[in-house]
Amino acid sequence: MINHLEIIMKIDYNHFMQAEKKKILIVGSSAKEHALCKVFSEYDFIEKVYVAPGNFATGEFCENVDIRPDSVSELLEFAMENAVDLTIASDELAIKSDIATLFQQNGQLIFAPSAQSASAAISKSVGKKLFYKLHIPTPRFGIFEKQQLAMDYIKKSDYPLVIRLDESSESADRQVCNTIQTASVFLEDLFVSGAKKVLLEDFVSGHEFIYYFITDGYHFLPLTSCANYKFMSDGNGGILTPGMGTFCPDYKLSYEIQDRIISEVVAPIIESLARREIPYLGILGVEGVLTNDGNYSILELKSFLSNHDCQAVLNLLNENLYTLFSACAIGSFADDYETLNISDYSSVSCVLSSGKVKDSVIEGLDLLDDSIDVNHFSTKRNEYFEYLTTGGRSVVLTKTSSTLTRARELLYENIDVIKFSGKKYRKDICKFSD
Repeated sequence: MINHLEIIMKIDYNHFMQAEKKKILIVGSSAKEHALCKVFSEYDFIEKVYVAPGNFATGEFCENVDIRPDSVSELLEFAMENAVDLTIASDELAIKSDIATLFQQNGQLIFAPSAQSASAAISKSVGKKLFYKLHIPTPRFGIFEKQQLAMDYIKKSDYPLVIRLDESSESADRQVCNTIQTASVFLEDLFVSGAKKVLLEDFVSGHEFIYYFITDGYHFLPLTSCANYKFMSDGNGGILTPGMGTFCPDYKLSYEIQDRIISEVVAPIIESLARREIPYLGILGVEGVLTNDGNYSILELKSFLSNHDCQAVLNLLNENLYTLFSACAIGSFADDYETLNISDYSSVSCVLSSGKVKDSVIEGLDLLDDSIDVNHFSTKRNEYFEYLTTGGRSVVLTKTSSTLTRARELLYENIDVIKFSGKKYRKDICKFSD
């Protein structure tokens, strides 16, 4: 029996690859989208890079489109009207709004997981339940929609205890609580602020990492591993953030542990989703902790590269992103890629935050070495075209070099050049004494 859909896809793919110039749409507005925009804008065969909604920094070399990530119907209309060849949805809100399914149903090529397949990465409680079902090691946890039940849980818990919202945000959505008093106050604050569901889990001490994979939903390949610095202050002190820096590859993640994560975590997850006919297409991050006994514990999944490590990972990936992402979207990934060309260089990234300080001019950006990558979170520009802080994480600086030691040294030399009020950053990223 002739598979007409397969024939159409092959015809579309041939036309897709033979077109001289390509148009790209990237959905999102933070540092990872800025990193993606930089990569795609440097390809000679790319005619236009649109980013929706983008930020002031992406507007320097791409065309910002004033459409929100969750306005997926508007994004579809824009992609069709502007003959976009490939859409990359890296924003979690767009993924949650099921941009992938809508685009696929309308014949638009998109690199992103469906909302259903990404639910275990978007909702931490769904992820925890998946870990439990697949016997993946994860800290003991409780999921609560009612404040009183959560309060009863913390009275019987061991400490430290991690409390967080079910879905990620850039706000103070998580905290490591050392006492029941601290836990009670933070828990109450979350529910008062409108939290619908909270996740409570035992704090696991050790070296935190993220291991990234790319997949078409059936075939998957590792990208690289990243050390994950999530606390604001040196020595893992201060508040818990979405990420303050990284180095990759993570030399602390042994080949044995990597192989175990592939066979015990990633393969079961990919296979489970495929069996349920909701294959995961895109980049999947596995966030975990290397425990003191030499084992690992998985904390959560990521639906794309994180803002604080995206540039660091992309700098090590010696592949044409357009060809790679489109192969996953078309369905030729397994045939086209048996391995990925990963550089033997190393990357180190560090996030600079302004805390609660807003509207401070970021000085020194024009003085950085050309080899330093700068990605912006949500900075804005004044009438003099100077970048200003908007509170919280402002920029992430990345240096890639032949050795971690050299990359770290050059990165921190350039960090010293950047000046703005309230500047905060970790000084212990990639210290070999850690």
